[in-house]
Amino acid sequence: MSGAGAWWRGKTTPAKVETYTRWSFHFFAVVEVAAIGLPVFAQAGADLAGWMMAMVVGHALLCAVTASRALDWTRGRRDQPVRLLWALGTATYAIAVVVLVLRKHGSGPDLGAAAGTVFTGVLAFGAGTMTLGVRNRRRVLSLVAGFACGAGAVSFPLGYPAPTALVTAFVVFLGSAFLAFTAIFSVWLLNAVYELDEARETRARLAVAEERLRFGRDLHDVLGRNLAVIALKSELAVQLARRERPEAVEQMIEVQRIAQESQREVRDVVRGYRDADLGSELAGARGVLTAAGISCEVTGDTGGLPAEVQSALGWVVREATTNVLRHGDAGRCSVGLKVREGCVVLTVENDGVVVRGSGTGQDRGGSGGSGLAGLRERLAVVDGTLEAGPVGADGFRVVASVPLSGRTADASVSGVTS
Repeated sequence: MSGAGAWWRGKTTPAKVETYTRWSFHFFAVVEVAAIGLPVFAQAGADLAGWMMAMVVGHALLCAVTASRALDWTRGRRDQPVRLLWALGTATYAIAVVVLVLRKHGSGPDLGAAAGTVFTGVLAFGAGTMTLGVRNRRRVLSLVAGFACGAGAVSFPLGYPAPTALVTAFVVFLGSAFLAFTAIFSVWLLNAVYELDEARETRARLAVAEERLRFGRDLHDVLGRNLAVIALKSELAVQLARRERPEAVEQMIEVQRIAQESQREVRDVVRGYRDADLGSELAGARGVLTAAGISCEVTGDTGGLPAEVQSALGWVVREATTNVLRHGDAGRCSVGLKVREGCVVLTVENDGVVVRGSGTGQDRGGSGGSGLAGLRERLAVVDGTLEAGPVGADGFRVVASVPLSGRTADASVSGVTS
């Protein structure tokens, strides 16, 4: 059971939905055998019941294979199973005709009821399964209507009354329409889940691209004008130097001053990019996780914490949030900040951990990922420590601790609630 649970938790949400959908259609084969094949033993003779049961089992297996190939086609993993669809349709009508012939010429305690059940059930399951292999609604409707009309048309040549043929066609239409609706809705739901997952990944990539553009824009705004001035003044200094004018020295001094000013401004931009405000990171983590459908609870107050401590812990929140979104299938996440025994302790805990090997912060196999290693380096600057590891059956916890002694006065932390 632990192995099965690990296999299930190791799947992404779209993969879980696909597995559930796929096995639901495989379960339809079991339902077909149980609901159609087994009752014939009590209604027909032993020989006829055995033949009917064999045909139903073969048809159910063919339906299961067709459903699997059709789902692969809807996900773009293989070509449309046209030959398999034709084979299923042919086998369905062949079984239906054979059953009607057995009903007309065979004998048994209640052979008519057994043949009618197998006839309508096989046609309904065959039509419903075949709708997985088509996409156009008109084709689906034509397929269902065609099977229903075929059920009635096959009955007439064998001498069955018109009312019986019409009722049989109507029952086949209702059964196949229900299964067709189930198939179409299941495929639509599966595609929607995959599209939502792709949209979330696209949103994450766009956020990274937007941040890169912002950083590039800031650098352009800082350096663009200053570099243009440096180029002009350097050219002017060259011309003055060629004429042996003393003003050339003043121009080069000005170039030096502008270069130093540009260097300072670039450092300010990079520092602002690298520094992470803890309050903003906590608010951002709650917003991002909530938007991703993850219940997030944030407790604690950042007031009074030194800027360097906030920056280090802000990066912990940012990295932990990224791991929750990328490496797990979390439904709940809690972030707590408190001061105890002269240390600021930040705890990030989530469920829905994906079981893999090792190498990421959300792996059950260890916590030696490059992201956590980078966090430990940042925390080491402020004498902090980082602990990360599994908690419970599917939980993961990241605990960052930074000492406050020697870094701030007591009044500086009076605003932090424990």
